[in-house]
Amino acid sequence: MFFTSGTTGNPKGVVHTHFTLLDRAKAGADFDKLTEKEEVLAYLPPAWIGQNIFSYAQWLACGYVVNCPESAATVTIDLKEIGPTYYFAPPRVFEGLLTSVMIRMEDAGAIKRALFQHYMALARRIGPALMDGQPVGALDKLRYALGNLLVYGPLRNTLGFSRVRVAYTAGEAIGPDLFTFYRSIGINLKQLYGSTETAVFVCLQPDHEARADTVGVPIAGVEVKLTDSGEILIKSPGLLKEYYKNPQATAEVLTAEGWYHTGDAGFLDAGGHLKIIDRAKDVGKLAGGALFAPKYVENKLKFFPHIKEAVAFGDRRDKVCAFVNIDFEAVGNWAEKRNLPYAGYTDLAGKPEVYELIRECVEKVNADLAADEKLAGCQISRFLILHKELDADDGELTRTRKVRRGHIGEKYQVLVDALYGGKAEQFIETQVKFEDGRTGSVSATLKIVDTKTFPAMKRAA
Repeated sequence: MFFTSGTTGNPKGVVHTHFTLLDRAKAGADFDKLTEKEEVLAYLPPAWIGQNIFSYAQWLACGYVVNCPESAATVTIDLKEIGPTYYFAPPRVFEGLLTSVMIRMEDAGAIKRALFQHYMALARRIGPALMDGQPVGALDKLRYALGNLLVYGPLRNTLGFSRVRVAYTAGEAIGPDLFTFYRSIGINLKQLYGSTETAVFVCLQPDHEARADTVGVPIAGVEVKLTDSGEILIKSPGLLKEYYKNPQATAEVLTAEGWYHTGDAGFLDAGGHLKIIDRAKDVGKLAGGALFAPKYVENKLKFFPHIKEAVAFGDRRDKVCAFVNIDFEAVGNWAEKRNLPYAGYTDLAGKPEVYELIRECVEKVNADLAADEKLAGCQISRFLILHKELDADDGELTRTRKVRRGHIGEKYQVLVDALYGGKAEQFIETQVKFEDGRTGSVSATLKIVDTKTFPAMKRAA
């Protein structure tokens, strides 16, 4: 039995058979030609199906080596020491690793920083092409080899990825820049699509076909079809047996013909790759009839290193507004470089300079959305920076760090009303739970900022 993350409600117990787990583990292993020579790091939560697939089921299917960290505190050290050949992590882990690298480089000496910037510019230009097996000029190959010796190799070693042959991410969309960064330095990072109910493996990205905007092609045994509303249905040998003691929920997701309702909206592109837009139930309409895909907007905001979380509102409203959580470490480092003093998260989040930094990010997202004819209406008109970090202990995130948008909207209704009511600021006091179990409160008067939106760009016929 495994448990869902509870993004849309209370977590449910998902019952699988040994057959479903082993069948999908074997299919995933065959897809990426995994052997007994692989090494993995078993660091994921035991209640999560990802841990059981990567550290148990595929171990049984392949016979590879499973390394157990000494403790949660030593995972990063153990990752570097072991150097796994097969690795999985949610995007947030890859984001955290990259943020730490960038912060360290900002603190490095001028020569080291210039060397890093020079070779990273080269990597961004030709690294993905090399990873995808595309032709690259001999001189560029020579330069990249030198960059590998001086920068990319030591960087992979610092990250713990010196031996990685296949790395996967899933759970949330990964930013194109983040995705490109890892592939450009020689890490075969790919995306997969699946869920607890499907025993993880539904779609995987073949080598040389990894793209940030898709989640891969259906693997052996999987059938995919779309409903008229765009919801993705799956038929696979890896589908759940039932939700534990919840026949009603089971009947809602499994049809009599054996199709599983994923709850995701998307489509198959011309190359047979699956693209995910949003949760099907979350795709809504603005008051004017334009399409509203909140998760798509939130992910675009989170692609910026200074933004940790975002929550977008707009269904059946006249415009889109958003809450933003800054990344305390990244923005704190940015502030220190500019001699901007702050007393903590709440103080930093309220600084006018930080609001200007985030406004620039929001307007870049708006410009990007304007180029998409279908989603141009999703541009953000107003935003505020929350006075506290969204937290699973406060019920605002799931344990896998997915935003519980409905709960947040209810909890912070006064802020939502202020955004849509045209207010310039709003006082808020929020109860929080500390790590030691104590409770307290955080209060602040939050500024609300209007942002520039752009006319939709129509594609040429």
